[in-house]
Amino acid sequence: MFELQVVSNTPMSGVDEIDVVAETFLTQIGYIPKGYDPKTGTSDIRQSVPYRLFMDFFMRRITKAWTVEELAALLGTTKPTVYRHINKLKSMDILESTDVEYDGQVRKGYRIRYGDLVKAWSFTEANVNMAMENYRKTAMHFQSLINRER
Repeated sequence: MFELQVVSNTPMSGVDEIDVVAETFLTQIGYIPKGYDPKTGTSDIRQSVPYRLFMDFFMRRITKAWTVEELAALLGTTKPTVYRHINKLKSMDILESTDVEYDGQVRKGYRIRYGDLVKAWSFTEANVNMAMENYRKTAMHFQSLINRER
């Protein structure tokens, strides 16, 4: 299932502080909920599991595929927590899965699609366009039903 929060926004192309851009972007798209309160004892979103997962692992080592076990250990959290955040990113079509070797075994790993956020985002945009087209068709059908009812 594709899911993305869409809000009116201004491009942040004039902001040079990467953490400001990342935090704003991740909040705008709904990956980090607005007003997010990390439950892990950290007082800052930038120290939270979802932020660190995205920035420290998926973005700063963008071509590496990470296993859930590896991420849970490095983030000091549980596998269900890592899966919850990975599933959010997968629902936006930003992540891809691939086989990786971990502890001598082949496991499923995750990384930013194509190792490039801009390329990954093109999939997100395609999904948004398709969803909007479907909404338009439904609105047209709804209007035609109302017209027929009159």
